[in-house]
Amino acid sequence: MTGKYSRFSLEGERALITGGGTGIGFGIAESMIRAGARVVLAGRREELLRTAADKLGDRAGYIVGDVTDTRGAEEFARTVEEKFGPVSILVNNAGIHHKQPFLETAYEDFDKVLRTHVSGSFVMSKAFAPSMAARKHGHILFIASMTTFIGMPQVIGYTAAKSAVGGMVRALTAELAPLGVRVNAIAPGWINSEMMHRAVNSDPERKAKILGRTPMGRFGDPEDIGDAAVYLSSPAASFVTGVILPVDGGAVTGF
Repeated sequence: MTGKYSRFSLEGERALITGGGTGIGFGIAESMIRAGARVVLAGRREELLRTAADKLGDRAGYIVGDVTDTRGAEEFARTVEEKFGPVSILVNNAGIHHKQPFLETAYEDFDKVLRTHVSGSFVMSKAFAPSMAARKHGHILFIASMTTFIGMPQVIGYTAAKSAVGGMVRALTAELAPLGVRVNAIAPGWINSEMMHRAVNSDPERKAKILGRTPMGRFGDPEDIGDAAVYLSSPAASFVTGVILPVDGGAVTGF
């Protein structure tokens, strides 16, 4: 990249992407590599991570880890930086989905969703932020959701978790901006991914309803989220922090 567009380059950056082996996480990894970054994919399934890293080429590595292992987060961060080098971009992408009517939802299922999205993002951010702050350079990117802004039926845990993500973005922005660490989030709409297909492919009526409420009339692709992640992580967004950016084809306005 040359001229003003070099501001969108991630050359010299290293990103750790939780849940990076598939779906949105993999799409973010692809986009960041195209922008010049090196990436480390993190997740629980080694074979999936290895396959994903092989597809991405020599600018990608992987490490097995579980964001719900809250006591092991700091050791995990040390291991990542010892093996791969300093992480300047953390993408809190790992997530799960549980769809069930509220009155039938067990506390254990509700808690599992919150532990992954909220507690997992908290401990990962807390583990990687100190080294970013020491260098006065870093970006923590959360993956929020349409449910950060609106309520949806039968996903009480997911809605509560993604609402909490919005709160964490605002709180961490206030604390970390003076330390040179920016904090933002992307709120995806309906994106072509394994999680989305599980949610809608078995229900053609629901799929049609969703598309009818999305002004652009289509589902997004992981690359759409990846390109937004590149912008928010790049020097072009050096004065952007505390933002929750919808990338949803206008869906939030359609509900």
